[in-house]
Amino acid sequence: MSNESAIRVAKSSKSTPPRLADPHRQREARKYANPIPSREFILETLTQAGVPMVFSELAAALDLAGDEDRVALERRLAAMVRDGQLVRNRKEAFCLVNRRDLIAGRVIGHPDGFGFLIPDEGGDDVYLYPRQMKALFHNDRAVVRVIGRDARGRLEGSVVEILARNTRTVVGRFYQESGVGFVVPDNKRLAHDIIIPSDRIGAVEQGQIVVAEITDQPTKRTQPIGRIAEVVGNHMAPGMETDIAIRTHDLPVEFPDAVLAEIAGLGAEVPETAKAGRIDLRQVPLVTIDGADARDFDDAVYCERKPKGWRLLVCIADVSAYVAPGTALDQEAQGRGNSVYFPDRVIPMLPEVLSNGLCSLNPEVDRLCLSCEMLISLDGKVSRSKFFPAVMRSQARLTYDQVAALVVDGDQALAKRFGQVLPHLRELHALFQALHQARTERGAIDFDTTETRFEFNDQGRIAAIHPLVRNDAHRLIEECMLAANVAAARLFERHKLPALYRIHEMPKEEKLTDLRTFLGELGLSLGGGNKPTTQDYAALLEAAKDRPDRHLIQTVLLRSMPQARYSSDNVGHFGLAYPAYTHFTSPIRRYPDLIVHRAIKHLLSGGKAEDFDYSKTVLQGIGEHCSGSERRADEATRDAESWLKCEYMQDKLGEEFDGTITSVNSFGIFVELDGIFVDGLVHITALDNDYYHYNPIGHRLTGERTGIVHRLGDRVRIQVAAVNLDERKIDFVLAKRAEQAKGEPSAKPRRRRK
Repeated sequence: MSNESAIRVAKSSKSTPPRLADPHRQREARKYANPIPSREFILETLTQAGVPMVFSELAAALDLAGDEDRVALERRLAAMVRDGQLVRNRKEAFCLVNRRDLIAGRVIGHPDGFGFLIPDEGGDDVYLYPRQMKALFHNDRAVVRVIGRDARGRLEGSVVEILARNTRTVVGRFYQESGVGFVVPDNKRLAHDIIIPSDRIGAVEQGQIVVAEITDQPTKRTQPIGRIAEVVGNHMAPGMETDIAIRTHDLPVEFPDAVLAEIAGLGAEVPETAKAGRIDLRQVPLVTIDGADARDFDDAVYCERKPKGWRLLVCIADVSAYVAPGTALDQEAQGRGNSVYFPDRVIPMLPEVLSNGLCSLNPEVDRLCLSCEMLISLDGKVSRSKFFPAVMRSQARLTYDQVAALVVDGDQALAKRFGQVLPHLRELHALFQALHQARTERGAIDFDTTETRFEFNDQGRIAAIHPLVRNDAHRLIEECMLAANVAAARLFERHKLPALYRIHEMPKEEKLTDLRTFLGELGLSLGGGNKPTTQDYAALLEAAKDRPDRHLIQTVLLRSMPQARYSSDNVGHFGLAYPAYTHFTSPIRRYPDLIVHRAIKHLLSGGKAEDFDYSKTVLQGIGEHCSGSERRADEATRDAESWLKCEYMQDKLGEEFDGTITSVNSFGIFVELDGIFVDGLVHITALDNDYYHYNPIGHRLTGERTGIVHRLGDRVRIQVAAVNLDERKIDFVLAKRAEQAKGEPSAKPRRRRK
């Protein structure tokens, strides 16, 4: 079909002009003064045409003739190319990106030089050989063509087009050899060293931490070239670990001038005009329950007994009252995606005047909130829920330890201090027990994990690492937040409103096959056949709770499941055993929660799915971005924590510790030390004098001659051998088996089978 014929088909297939035929025209008209056809309609037009179309042909098919309309179309098409919805070929024609031939996605680099493309539309990752990665940085966006499968069955790709360069600066250590300057990236996923010409070095010393600005991106034949933009400081300066992580992962710290201008008029108190039309909850004894070092309080709770159960109020800071769609503040919040919590500081999603001020539910001050009221039966089932905007006044700022001391330990001194809210706290605890029982019956998976807290001395150096112990107060708040999140998701389901869900897909078939093989070796089995349910996982955990290898089993179960993410397609939450789940309770620190608040307010004002500002496609894009920003925050904090753990272990060379094997690889075993939760590697060359065979399904290394087995979950005693701060690596050697250290006989070597 010729392009002229394609234009006639595109036009004749519509009985009305393109502007009127676009099903999303009302949404576009609300968002833009001069609306043009939506992304969805442009994609539909290209699909009906069946051939690539150059700009003039596409503009004609969409009946856009005016200069203003054509400029707007150019911008929209450029954005669609950047987002991977379209590709512009060598003839400057726009082509559809389809999953059979071309795949758009985000590039994930590997320290060894190869990489993967994570498809935007989901599905299997595409393997990229090192020669394909020569022109790419980690986190770039690209379109690849699938060219086959490798020996391991992985899809292989060839880069067709680089959609977006997402690495503009690189943080690392500066070196100069033979007159040539270069920066070695701190982020090991960036496999390219940055060449620094002599006239772009400036005043920087050998080995200092610097930020290099990329002036020439890598190509298939050349390395990236840059200039020294900033000298961060010396290698071992206090706080350097966070400074490096911030720059390595390109986390925005300062707010732009446009944002500062928008918030300049905000004060410390909520204006009286803002309270109008809201339900008044200021006399309700709501309380916040958070960690002792928390500064932003975005949820408050209240519970009272009813004849058939309880009435629970979950009040969440109404961030949407201050952050309007399309503003500079909203764009900055969306770009950040979430707040990032480092051991020594926080990078907030919103400016402090909002995150710690107007939006934070501080005690004894009026605050705007979006409330979820739930009636919950004695068996922990939510029978009714409703949402409404309100104004509230927190009666007390409580910590988890205080609440646990009040309702579990019966602390009399605290009871006198918080006597006004104590009856409601006791009802909250009773409600928690009912909700937790319902959770158990539902079959939700409850993994036992440990978080850590870092203690610093006066010089800003790490002094100690402490485990964070969860008590009933932590679980109480968790159950209340889960109930409110589920109520929000059900609201969207009832009204068929496009929404942003928090989804957790069931494990993939190959993961289940490996898991069943592993469990079979332990005399265990996972029910459910090819499609196990959450209840099957929970039943297995319950059966293994008294076994000495329960942590091993829990770890393998956890690793068999995918990571939770945000999506506009609701596939349920496997781990929590919910058919629909979203995030509603933390809009101060998570952008998806803010979107959910806007959706709820849209329904409360009588809105319908047809006139909602966010289409399913737009929500999917926001979800993918926020899932990525969440991973970025996790990687940044993990980098900083790994640095601190290495720093903590530097003066412990030669010391011995007990620990548990947390990972087994072909090159050795990783051991986590008791009490301080520091991980290190016992390289395979540091194991007993033997040849070791790696079993990835059984998560073990087996000695060929001695039969000694090192398996995930085994207890060992190690000695600290080396600490490399640059690589964030700690090397251990085996001291002696933990059983021998405790005076128990060691296991006899297994006899080899002929």
